[in-house]
Amino acid sequence: MKDLIVFLAKALVDKPEVVELTVTPAADHSLYELKVAPDDVGKVIGRDGRTINALRTVVTHAAQKKGEKVRLELVDDRRAGQHANGNLAAPQP
Repeated sequence: MKDLIVFLAKALVDKPEVVELTVTPAADHSLYELKVAPDDVGKVIGRDGRTINALRTVVTHAAQKKGEKVRLELVDDRRAGQHANGNLAAPQP
């Protein structure tokens, strides 16, 4: 799953060398946090969030085929402490 997300993200951005993906396992799903260069955040989100939603759809269906549950979030460093979807990020220790 990780390879799929990284491959798709690198195809969307201008600075593929900056793409990072962290995986956090939870009780019932895995959380994938995608981080790209600040200039590339808009490219990954797309107009009205269409690109990130399409990426989430592909990843969700690929995970379902493997019997897994996943959640994909885009981390936006431009808004410190928040994910790109507006939700507050978990405080860092």
